[in-house]
Amino acid sequence: MKTSTLSVEQVSHQFAGKNVLSSLSFSISEGEQVAIIGPSGAGKTTLLNILAGILEPSQGQVSLGQIPLSHLRDTKARAKQIGVIRQQFDLVKELPVYQNVLMGKMNDWHLARSLWSMISKTDKQLAGQTLEAVGLRDLLGQTTGSLSGGEQQRVAIARLILQDPKVILADEPIASLDPRWTKEVMDTLTGEARSRFKTLIAILHSTQVATTYFDRIIGLKDGHVQFDKKSCDLKDSDLQALYAQGPQEVDHG
Repeated sequence: MKTSTLSVEQVSHQFAGKNVLSSLSFSISEGEQVAIIGPSGAGKTTLLNILAGILEPSQGQVSLGQIPLSHLRDTKARAKQIGVIRQQFDLVKELPVYQNVLMGKMNDWHLARSLWSMISKTDKQLAGQTLEAVGLRDLLGQTTGSLSGGEQQRVAIARLILQDPKVILADEPIASLDPRWTKEVMDTLTGEARSRFKTLIAILHSTQVATTYFDRIIGLKDGHVQFDKKSCDLKDSDLQALYAQGPQEVDHG
């Protein structure tokens, strides 16, 4: 039996006097892969920031296993539990690819160890092995900013692999990518999460990508859970109700 990794219990959040999220409750099992979709302004990114521990809910609680997320205030302790990948990649583009990957270990290493990693042959080999998992070992020493958007996103995934969190949160990881790189990145992200038995939760604009890559879809609208279904059970009428005038697709092919 799978154990619950993430539990959301009656979570609400207000901003400037407005309800952004209202009484959300759901749980996600260890190793499960879940897509969260919904129109702009539904509260998706606010929810992801709460799941990441970046934002505290106005009411309710998020728990990792039996531990309330609010108890994980230490950055290093939280990094062992939760990793976040965003559409902006959060990479230092002036640095070589391998140094960006090694940043995944910064929460485990003290300052001197982190500085040594930038010139250590052993650590460079570690970065190379991790980059091999995402198909980028040949780009080890290249300046990160010279890579395409899809390649940079895979570098961010490699960094997350090295960080080795239990839960991966992806905030619109393909929003700025063309169809070719969308497939490359989603194949890599979901494949690596599955092979390493990581819990993966992704915010997505494209319903096509969501239903192609994820078995479970949560539809969020006006801060409420509109539906929580297996993708095979999702109907056109569910999407029409979620988006009001039909599903709005970002063109990712």
